[in-house]
Amino acid sequence: MTLRRRLVLAQAPLALALAIVGVVSSVVTTRLGESSRLILADNYRSVLAAQRMKESLERLDSFAVFILAGHPKDAAQGIARHRVLFESELAVQEGNVTESGESDVTTRLRAAWTEYARRLTWYGTIEEQGQRDADYFSMMEPAFVRVRQLADEILAVNQDAMVRKSVRAEDRAQQFEKVVLVAVVLALGLGLLASTWLTTRMLRPLGIVSAAVRRFGDGDLLARANVQGHDEIVDVAGEFNRMADRLGAYRRSSLGELLQAQQAAQAAIDGLPDPVLLLDGKGQLEGANAAATRLLNIDPDRAAADPYVAADPAVRAVVDRLRAHALGGKGPYVSKGFEDAVRVAATPDGERIFLPRATPIYGEAGAVTGAAITLQDATRLFRFDELKNNLVATVAHEFRTPLTSLRMALHLCTEQVVGPLTPKQADLLFAAREDCERLQIIVDDLLNLSRIEAGRIDLRKRRVDPGALIALAVDAHEAAAKQAGVGLRVDLPAGVPEIFADPDRLQLVFTNLLGNALRYGPAGTDVVIRVRGVRPGQGDDRRDHKIATPTQVRFEVSDQGPGIAGEHQPGLFEKFFRVPGSQGNGSGLGLFIAKGLVQAHGGAIGVNSAQGQGSTFWFTIPTAPAAADVGAAG
Repeated sequence: MTLRRRLVLAQAPLALALAIVGVVSSVVTTRLGESSRLILADNYRSVLAAQRMKESLERLDSFAVFILAGHPKDAAQGIARHRVLFESELAVQEGNVTESGESDVTTRLRAAWTEYARRLTWYGTIEEQGQRDADYFSMMEPAFVRVRQLADEILAVNQDAMVRKSVRAEDRAQQFEKVVLVAVVLALGLGLLASTWLTTRMLRPLGIVSAAVRRFGDGDLLARANVQGHDEIVDVAGEFNRMADRLGAYRRSSLGELLQAQQAAQAAIDGLPDPVLLLDGKGQLEGANAAATRLLNIDPDRAAADPYVAADPAVRAVVDRLRAHALGGKGPYVSKGFEDAVRVAATPDGERIFLPRATPIYGEAGAVTGAAITLQDATRLFRFDELKNNLVATVAHEFRTPLTSLRMALHLCTEQVVGPLTPKQADLLFAAREDCERLQIIVDDLLNLSRIEAGRIDLRKRRVDPGALIALAVDAHEAAAKQAGVGLRVDLPAGVPEIFADPDRLQLVFTNLLGNALRYGPAGTDVVIRVRGVRPGQGDDRRDHKIATPTQVRFEVSDQGPGIAGEHQPGLFEKFFRVPGSQGNGSGLGLFIAKGLVQAHGGAIGVNSAQGQGSTFWFTIPTAPAAADVGAAG
């Protein structure tokens, strides 16, 4: 099995973990949806039928009063219509008996209604006014009260059942939440352990080769890489051993043997599946392996002319960048992630994704005499990463619809739309409602994360006044600041230019920064929001607020909290990173999303902090173009 296939296989446990999380989440949301549906199916229709029967009954009693007043003809049509309505709703109730005791009440309601309807028909035939007066109070009104009481009993039975089922649904939701949490932790934990174990096992031969190379470089010409297997690392180890043997022979032989060793080294490089380029001290192409020639269309035989003439422009650009880095004395260059990836469309195998690496070659005096550039083929890993992101986005998107239904059901219950609540029930429902809101925030963060990683951020830019933007952010967090006992202070000098941005997206950035500042700022202190115009590269000199023709606006959010240690600051804007020992229960995505939104505007984001001295998070947004420029662009 090739090394590439093994690396892909090492990621399979993580894919399985994500699939397990997706299945568990799907089952959980389905069960929660069924709980809400049962309340509507079993009880809501009976409650509605009881209310409508009461309305029709009230109308019938009103028409009976019409007869009592001596207007039987005026009441006849209304009585007929509302008798039909009452009968239809009673039939609905008889077909929707779901609770204990509800059948008996429904049967008694049917009997009482039949008696009332019979008396109402007889009452309409009485012509003597005196008899009407006596019979209304002795016969009609008691029958009316009996039917209304039974309708109230049906209404009470179903309302009580809805409350009980709501409580059970809440308990089930909490149980499902624990199940999802346990499934996520177990699946991801086992997936990470399995992936780490597989990766370590597969890369162990590479460590043996590395140790042998290091010993050989230190002068131990007897060092060899003894690796067993059938993958590329074994091939490299074998070629290294042959190269070492021939180099040792060169030390004891003539120039001809030196050429043979050079050819062996070239064969070792050609055996690598990834493109490798060798540059001399002037940056000229000195050699390339077979993979570089086949995949990148680089012709080492045209080194004196232009070996990159047939290569993709992206390849030329990345080679120039790595050459400047390695030959400029900046040391090795290692890709940070897929954001450094190079796409090459025109290869014999279709589009390929490469991660660039560069290693300087040093001479005996320590001077840089060349560089080796490797373009690691990470196409399958990139596709797997895309699959992972799509799976996360799909799961988050599928969460939204059932979560919205659950939030609406909890809202109706907490607002007592479906019936009164006891204080204990209200407390439990409000707690569930807060958990739903927190889950909604996590789902929104996951959706924003997927959009940022896919490069699909939809910005609706327009000219925005920084003062108005800050005012909205302060208004949105004023209540939270009062609750935390922290003041909000704005430092906005005159003359700050407008910015060209999407205000809704920037409000998300302020929500993350201000939320963190209020969370960690001690009570009795102030969180300060500063705004000023700057130019790129101006630095952090806050004393100079009057910048001639600023091209960016810098926003700062400062708190007087515990600060952030220097070793933790580089990871603040990475996904799922949280400072060890920090408070709160966030997802670790807020600052990463803020960074993506700011960079989508063409700005930058960062932090200035020290342990025990508070923190200042800042970001910059380009200023709005002049009106003439906007018109020209249009």
